Amino acid sequence: MKKLTKGSHIRVVSPSSSIKRLGGFEANLASKEKLEELGFKTSFSKHYFESDIFESASIASRVEDLHEAFLDDSVDAVLATIGGFNSNELLPYLDYDLIAKHPKIICGYSDSTAFLNAIYAKTGLQTYMGPSYSSFKMKEGQDYQSRMWLQAMTQTSYDLLPSDQWSSDPWYDPTQPRHFMPTEWKVYNHGRASGTVIGGNLSTFGLLRGTPYAPQVKDYILFAELADGWHYTEFVRDLAAILQAYPNPQALCIGRFAKDSEITKEILLAILDKHPILKTIPVLYDMDFAHTQPLFTVTIGAKAELDTDKIVIHISE
Repeated sequence: MKKLTKGSHIRVVSPSSSIKRLGGFEANLASKEKLEELGFKTSFSKHYFESDIFESASIASRVEDLHEAFLDDSVDAVLATIGGFNSNELLPYLDYDLIAKHPKIICGYSDSTAFLNAIYAKTGLQTYMGPSYSSFKMKEGQDYQSRMWLQAMTQTSYDLLPSDQWSSDPWYDPTQPRHFMPTEWKVYNHGRASGTVIGGNLSTFGLLRGTPYAPQVKDYILFAELADGWHYTEFVRDLAAILQAYPNPQALCIGRFAKDSEITKEILLAILDKHPILKTIPVLYDMDFAHTQPLFTVTIGAKAELDTDKIVIHISE
């Protein structure tokens, strides 16, 4: 799969929510400007603006846009507009043979977890969990976010490192103040491990259980995070369900929780203490992926090597 270089062409597609959910095209022009500042050309899919009662396009429109993006030889990467709640609707209708014959980068987070893992499961094509198009209009924290995204887009080997500071504020609303705190990736259980990266948003990844779109790999490292607006009790049951479907992870990496989850360190440790497997493998938490900002970008389907003493994850595609 070709990596991005200066001048590469990025197609923005809305596999989940429409751009109208975020105020429309003009309200998000800062994202286009940032991507151009980074050296890339952008274009937008045919149904990019379509918005129905669910603030999304029809299944047929979204599938058509994804297929057209992969078929267009001038397009080097596909970038999701934003997350949402319904991209798993697309999975039975995607032409995975078409995608495999025209491999290219596809990136998003949150609800994008469904098609990122499904494409990897059905084609073996590695995909990217990282910022969506709208994420690039965020100003504070963007240096780290863009740097982590660029290394994944342009290199086949890279390190995931902590940001300097993080925020759990509505970054998409520039009228609201931001409050930053020092970043610290924390260790629940120490160790070293290697395995294939799978996962993402925990509830969305859970939608793949029992379907042909769930990755089936022998040695895997689970990445798991809770969406903002969700209470920590959702994490309790979703984590249990994932560990039943994927009972032998080599390691667990947990994304930082948004403030409205109402989770505390004591509660999180009590949740993790429920599962004996987590006392036998490396477990990191409060990491720079999830629904706080900024985000790193990690390759679904790549090999990850994790060392909790060094607090670094090495990714090899």
